[in-house]
Amino acid sequence: MTAPLIELRHIGKSFAAVRALDDVSLQIGKGEIHCLAGENGSGKSTLIKVISGIWQPDQGEILLDGQKVEGLTPRAAIAHGVQVIYQDFSLFPNLSVAENLALSTELHEKRLLVSWARVRRIAREAIEKLGVQLDLDALVETLPTAGKQLVAIARALMSDPRLLIMDEPTTALTGREVDALFRVVRDIQSRGIAVLFVSHKMREMLEISEKLTVIRSGRVVAAGPIADFDEAKITRAMTGQEIAAEGYQWEGDARGKPLLEVAGLSIPGQLENIALRIMPGEIVGISGLLGSGRTELALALFGMRPGYEGRVRIDGREVRLDSVQQAIGHGIAYVPEDRLTEGLFLTSTIDRNMLVTSHDRLSRGGVMQGGRAAQEAAGMIREMAIATPTGDRPVTQLSGGNQQRVVIGRWLMNDPRLLILNGPTVGVDVGSKAGIHRKIRELARERGLGVLMISDDLPELVDNCNRILVLHRGRLAGDIAAAETSEARLSAMLGALA
Repeated sequence: MTAPLIELRHIGKSFAAVRALDDVSLQIGKGEIHCLAGENGSGKSTLIKVISGIWQPDQGEILLDGQKVEGLTPRAAIAHGVQVIYQDFSLFPNLSVAENLALSTELHEKRLLVSWARVRRIAREAIEKLGVQLDLDALVETLPTAGKQLVAIARALMSDPRLLIMDEPTTALTGREVDALFRVVRDIQSRGIAVLFVSHKMREMLEISEKLTVIRSGRVVAAGPIADFDEAKITRAMTGQEIAAEGYQWEGDARGKPLLEVAGLSIPGQLENIALRIMPGEIVGISGLLGSGRTELALALFGMRPGYEGRVRIDGREVRLDSVQQAIGHGIAYVPEDRLTEGLFLTSTIDRNMLVTSHDRLSRGGVMQGGRAAQEAAGMIREMAIATPTGDRPVTQLSGGNQQRVVIGRWLMNDPRLLILNGPTVGVDVGSKAGIHRKIRELARERGLGVLMISDDLPELVDNCNRILVLHRGRLAGDIAAAETSEARLSAMLGALA
């Protein structure tokens, strides 16, 4: 019987009093696509760092090709063919694609002078090995997320890996980009390279992997061939509870006064003649392919695309939204697509992040009222069920789901009328995702909050919206009742627009 490429036996790892990994065993065969699943904080990242030699386990054994390895280091792991692509890709954004690809080779060979012809040759060979097209002269910071990911994969393949670990590789990708990534992963597998695909997205696990290991609170709670699992079983293993899909049925009067009414909204080259209505308590979804104008519509309604054409009415009164201040003044709040670069102040505390939009309301003479501010922040932490003992902690210490709750809670402190959510659960695990969805439905149902939900996650739209708008090349291509559609029908509609 052929030995596994890598085998972990009864691995344990603690940090002070916290048991991060507890008796974890895992096998990955040669050329196997194996998914490691678990919620944020389950121990996935710790396990990756043990496999890649960054952290030494406190107990247990690591075997490579059936041989026990003592004191595995990052250098030794790479020598054994283990490569990791982390969520942030670890690229140099201010260097070109070619420079990012050739840099490690140049450093390894200790070259003192740069030959640009050699740099381009190394990069071209790396891209050809991956079988994709990339502009070698483009700065990495100008590439879309999918492009950056391809650069990271191409760089990893340059060292002829035997095991490629991909940490949450689809977090910021659209549906079509995920399909393209899966084609690359299967091509990598066809060359005999094993892939450890780390994720908390169940549909992707079921589609791409051959075997699955689920960990919760540092322990393996389920493992086996992917054919033994379905979404319900994976959810139960990851969270320890049943999480049922819940649709949203708006119960208002369609003949009443709209909270928001948009007519003829146009921005040259971005949006054309957009018309939409959102009633109090409605959750309206927006779907569309990359470049459809979804984010442009959100930014226009939040005052970040001044000079638009068309009319916007709030509560029946025509308004202009030519600045963020105007939008906020009219009760509009916006949760951006990327909370790390657009939604959070990463060097500040949870409280400070929570209070940033409430400064004027909680200030006297330009000075924040500390006691009242702390009280309101603590109240919103409780309301949003943010898992923290205190608001004084750095926001970076929170999981992705709790960080997203901070961004949403920040706006709820100002009692908005319309909440625009751009990718409301991107990078959020299944348990936190369900909690955020419940909160959104509660806000709409009980407070009459209007919600505009923009998402690539089609089940998210079907399960949480009462209507779904489809945009295509800046124009409205459909207005669908969520109760009368399904993920498959919505996907087919988007596919027909491609």
